[in-house]
Amino acid sequence: MRKIAGEFERPLAELEDRISELESYPESQQRQEQIEQLLSELNEKRKEVFSNLTRWERTLLARAPNRPYTYDYINLLIEDFFEIHGDRRYADDHAIVTGFGFFRGEPVCVIGHQKGRDTKEKLHCNFGMPHPEGYRKALRAMLLAEKFNRPILTFVDTPGAYPGIGAEERGQAEAIAYNLREMGKMTVPIIVTVTGEGGSGGALAIAIGNRVNILENAIYSVITPEGCAAILWKDAGHAPQAADAMRLTSKDLLELEVVDKIIPEPGGGAHTDHAQMAGILSEYLYNDMQELKKLSRDELVEDRFRKFRKMGFFIEEALG
Repeated sequence: MRKIAGEFERPLAELEDRISELESYPESQQRQEQIEQLLSELNEKRKEVFSNLTRWERTLLARAPNRPYTYDYINLLIEDFFEIHGDRRYADDHAIVTGFGFFRGEPVCVIGHQKGRDTKEKLHCNFGMPHPEGYRKALRAMLLAEKFNRPILTFVDTPGAYPGIGAEERGQAEAIAYNLREMGKMTVPIIVTVTGEGGSGGALAIAIGNRVNILENAIYSVITPEGCAAILWKDAGHAPQAADAMRLTSKDLLELEVVDKIIPEPGGGAHTDHAQMAGILSEYLYNDMQELKKLSRDELVEDRFRKFRKMGFFIEEALG
């Protein structure tokens, strides 16, 4: 059985296993009929499961172990990708991938978080939690993109910036804040896609874009549900309750106008079909690029400023 995001996925994985087992048998009319019947059951079960997901279950999907990461999208969407390394100050942070390539024939800069698949990769990428040098590397790539007038595509998927002592000593908060300021001034199109977890300033440091889109089962919030629960209830076990209070799902964020579009995922989630997910994402990225190419450099800056300036609202009520 494939790795599942949560118990709600178990019935789907079991049906998928039964289909795979039948596909390994010699071809016959009976085999084909059984496969078609199981596929029909699988589609119906997927609709049932995915139409009733809680916010916490969406959070688990955003963290699904087989979810596509930045390198997956690069391999599927970007041609002739040339990766650049290091911040020219301290080190090369593997939690952030940066480089240049061609997206549907157009030169672009690509920046994104990378979590890693197995234990070795996860340790190598620090579980997708960047150090200051990761954000400084990202900014170095963005400044090159601006110099050569290349659109910037970012893929956000991190629990948050690494909170270790070393990272703080090397200026974690300053690196994030500096990126926020500099991205706000960029004179090239910036298209952000939250592909998994959008956690805190660690996500926002590469997410100041003209367009901020989010995958259907991704999340975006100021803190993880576990972190929120630990603060409010002194117990990370209240994470499902915290997820409800935080309104961190794609639907919530669209209603709050934090994101511009929700990008649909394949029937079983992005982690079940990387190629199909990349194909869907490709259309959204291309359309956004064509739209933003019509704006002048000054208009791109103003467009980005207006977008973030209008976020947030409050309600006044008379007391007594």
